[in-house]
Amino acid sequence: MTKAPDLELPSVTTLRGGAIAAVSSDDLDIKTRLAQQVATRWFERKLSLRSPLDPPVPDRPGRPEKPELVPPKAVEKRSLHTMNGRIATLHAIAHIELNAVDLALDIVARYVSEPVPHSFFDGWMQVAFEEAKHFNLVRDRLRQLGADYGDMPAHDGLWKAAHSTRNDLTARLAVVPLILEARGLDVTPSLQAKMRETGDHETADILDVIYNDEKGHVAIGAKWFRFLCARERKDPAETFKRLVRENFRGPLKPPFNDLARAEAGLTPSFYRSLSPISSA
Repeated sequence: MTKAPDLELPSVTTLRGGAIAAVSSDDLDIKTRLAQQVATRWFERKLSLRSPLDPPVPDRPGRPEKPELVPPKAVEKRSLHTMNGRIATLHAIAHIELNAVDLALDIVARYVSEPVPHSFFDGWMQVAFEEAKHFNLVRDRLRQLGADYGDMPAHDGLWKAAHSTRNDLTARLAVVPLILEARGLDVTPSLQAKMRETGDHETADILDVIYNDEKGHVAIGAKWFRFLCARERKDPAETFKRLVRENFRGPLKPPFNDLARAEAGLTPSFYRSLSPISSA
């Protein structure tokens, strides 16, 4: 792994302040390092939850000048059997993981006033810590292959999909962990296998780390989604379907990794009827 540069991180005294500082940073080394530092200090109970002096939660995360953000259909798909194709795939994964860092931090910062236990924030800071790890693993791999994050265009669909739920925590949980993160459980195993077929075992090993961590992220999302539904005496599966129809464009696309989803607490009763076809 590339040696981490010496960085001067902003001073933070609250969880919300630290999460906002990390989301806002356009330096990706600072963003990921700060996300992990804030998580560690929160786990050690060295930060208070919030302060009236915390800055406002930004509508958009800080980003460097590159990559250029383009519509999703403008992002070119390439064969994994070429080096350029594998680099393009890794670049797309790095972009997903970077968005995941900011989305986990945004859940903490944006919903800090929600009446939830402190363990809610424990869970999402664990997610932020691990997503930062994933981004750095993938970026290091890109650099080993002679490329870097920012070299290719990327799209803004993930942030836009999540931002539409900024005023509703239950809807945010439905869209981010239970749709966007769960999608990773569906597609990563086949991508791992294809990487191994091409002989790129280093990338496949990184995908294995990401896949195992993502199971835990979906489980955290499902746990708290069910918690909020139980508190409001609502059926989780029916509530999920309603929120997806209201807040997510398009159908949920198979194939579904039913086993991994079920292990994370996301059973077929949640998502099957939202798919245009069965993947049985």
